[in-house]
Order: sequence, then structure tokens, then C-alpha cells
Amino acid sequence: MDNDYWQKQTPGKVLFDDVLWSKPERRDQAGRLAIVGGNSQGFWAVAAGYNWARRAGVGEVRVLVPDALKSKLPRVVTAQISDLIMADSNPSGGFAMSAENDLIAAAHWAGNLLLIGDSGANSETTQLFAKLLGDENLSGVRITTARDAVDAIVYNAEAVLNRPKTTLVLSVAQLQKLARAVYYPRVITFSQGARQIAETLHKFTITYSATVVLFHDDNLFVANGGDVVSQPFSAPARVWNGEVPTLAAVWQVWQSDPLKAIATSWTAL
Repeated sequence: MDNDYWQKQTPGKVLFDDVLWSKPERRDQAGRLAIVGGNSQGFWAVAAGYNWARRAGVGEVRVLVPDALKSKLPRVVTAQISDLIMADSNPSGGFAMSAENDLIAAAHWAGNLLLIGDSGANSETTQLFAKLLGDENLSGVRITTARDAVDAIVYNAEAVLNRPKTTLVLSVAQLQKLARAVYYPRVITFSQGARQIAETLHKFTITYSATVVLFHDDNLFVANGGDVVSQPFSAPARVWNGEVPTLAAVWQVWQSDPLKAIATSWTAL
């Protein structure tokens, strides 16, 4: 008998019908999302995230990339993205600290922020993302963090994990890093099966307020407040390329319960 904190969803058979049917039908009532990411060497995930968000049905999407990309973005991309903001970049080609005001403005405009990654491994961008997630003035903004943007907030792990409106879409390795950063006592290993991971996420999200989305053992898991939902999933590339995080962010625009929103977002995969 499964533990009462763990629900299993079957592909094509959603657990939360009310969430699925409450999706806005009109785009002008379908909310806003701001997508942040990219560096001078990469922008694919940002452009793809924009397309996935629009296809999923979110009302308005604003995209922020470092201005180091200004001369590198193909014209077809800039023509396709109707609301593109070039924020200050640092010498490494990632976001500079001086981009903070642009990111804060976008976060307040949308109320929903997706840090989709491709951010580059530089300390200034790391500090910027960590500062955003620790900013009390953004406590009302839902922030979804994925791919290498998760690595950027490890050094502010305690504040991020205790931030209620945070969703972390991560790998087991990234969960291990965050757990070590906060001296979490429970062992997390790659060899754990679905039942053990569900129990770990149950206990982890009782301790911390953030929502955790994890791919492991051919399953997607989402956990919040000690509750866990899983669904069989055999396409991990769709997690790492940013599609799963984007859908998670989009459905949270429409549904305030992150667990229900994210589990329902999997129906679109």
C-alpha cells in the first residue's frame, strides 16, 4: 500500500480535473510570464521556452537576455519574440549585476519569472540570481528555476529553499548539492528507487517551503509541503532542454497550488 502523501498520475489520466478544465480559454485572460536566460554563447533554451510558453497558452511573454547577444541573435528569433529586452551583460557574456533593475521590473510586470538557464558559469550572474531569489520585495513573485540556473543559487540555498513561491526543476545531482549546502541529514543517492525518492521529497519539502520537480527512475516527481505526485516519463531530454520547466512555470500562472499546477502541466507532454 502506497503512503498517503504520494499520488501516482498516469499519462493521459490527470489527477486534478478541476485544474485542467480551469485553464483560461482567452489569451487576454491567460496571464503573463517573464523568461530570463542566455549568455553570449547560447540562447536556444530562451527562444524555445518562449515558443513553448506561447504554445501552452500563456497570455503575454517577456524575454530577457544579456545584451552580449545583441549581434548574435538571428533575425528570425528577434522577429519572432515580440517582447525582447536586452539587459546589461558582464565581460563573460552573462547578466551583469546592473541588469538587476530590468529583471526586477520584468518580475513585477509578470508576477511569474522563469530562470531557464544557459546563463553561463560566472560569479556575477550567480550573485544576481541569488540576490533576486532572496529579495523580499519579490516575495509575491512565483520564480521557477531550471537547468544551470539552479547551480547559480546553491550559495544562497537556505534562503531559496525557504522561499514559498519558488519551484526548482532539478536533477538528483543538483538536489544533492542543495542538500549538502543546507546540511540536510538525509542521504540522497542515484541508486534510490521511486519509492525512496518519493519519501525523500516528502520529508525534504516538509522541511523546506520550495516546490521540487525531479526526474528520476523514469518518473517525473513534484513535491510541495510534504505531498508528492509522480508520473511515468521516458523523455528526460525534455526536462534538460527546458520544456518541462517552462510548462511548470506556465501552469503556475493559472493555478496557485504548485503541486496541482505542475502535475497537470505534464498532460501537455
